Amino acid sequence: GYDLNYLSEKDSLIVLKSEDEKAQVILSARYQAKVFTSTANGPEGRSHGFVNYKFFDAGVVDEHMNGFGGENRLWLGPEGGEYSIFFEPGKEQVYANWHTPKAIDIEKWEVRDATTGSATFTKEMSLQNYKGNHLQIAAERTVSLITGSEIATTLGISIPENVGAVAYSTENRITNQNNFEWTPETGTVCIWMLDMFIPSDSAVTIIPYHTGEETELGKVATSDYFGQIPADRLIDENGILYFKTDGRARGKLWMNAKRTTTVAGNYDPVSGRLTIVTFDAVPEAVYLNQEWNPERNPLTGDALNAYN
Repeated sequence: GYDLNYLSEKDSLIVLKSEDEKAQVILSARYQAKVFTSTANGPEGRSHGFVNYKFFDAGVVDEHMNGFGGENRLWLGPEGGEYSIFFEPGKEQVYANWHTPKAIDIEKWEVRDATTGSATFTKEMSLQNYKGNHLQIAAERTVSLITGSEIATTLGISIPENVGAVAYSTENRITNQNNFEWTPETGTVCIWMLDMFIPSDSAVTIIPYHTGEETELGKVATSDYFGQIPADRLIDENGILYFKTDGRARGKLWMNAKRTTTVAGNYDPVSGRLTIVTFDAVPEAVYLNQEWNPERNPLTGDALNAYN
């Protein structure tokens, strides 16, 4: 209830609700069609998404990124590399020159339609990449509430009656509006989904992966994105990675499409909160490299990230 009241002062929110109004999901067009947060037990329930009150209350516009938070948001990439849309052509790829495109950072999106069950948002944008090409993009995003037996069917599990649950799906689409194809020569963009949840000293992110030879599947994960993640924070055991996500030490890992099983989770035994995320991954598809290095192959990247 607190988050709903707080965010209602910032935007005319769209709230998806189940029939009994226990499962609720807060959406905002002003803040780039974000899912700001959700709850499984109505206004009195626990809020799952991270809302950055300090940034809201500061009332400043950051030249690099405006970190309002949000349980689920659509960004576009790549962040770095030859096709980057976060760095101007020719600029060194370091933080001082890093700027989030305004269309996914501070600009309002349009609402195409909205009900208590789903909402569709759209945005047209022009983004210049590191190669100097201007990419004209039409973005569309639909967020739909999943309720009752649909949750169990989607996940292939049974949910006890005494367990509260909230679930939603997002369908995200980008369309090339240029009069030319996006090719390795022009550069291209990728959909980049980010989920921000409230950290906890006891929370652990759980990432199952396909086991097999590195020569066939690649590394299990690259865990030095922001410096090597310490061994006491990342454990690899029986085809599962366990990553401590307490919000106290910066670390990020990524996994390629051949390794990921298209599901990941997080469990906090103190609050009893289990989060399950499912997503698409095609082993044979091209995933863009997001590293801040224009010398790396831009067409060899990751399908899954985990960040603390």
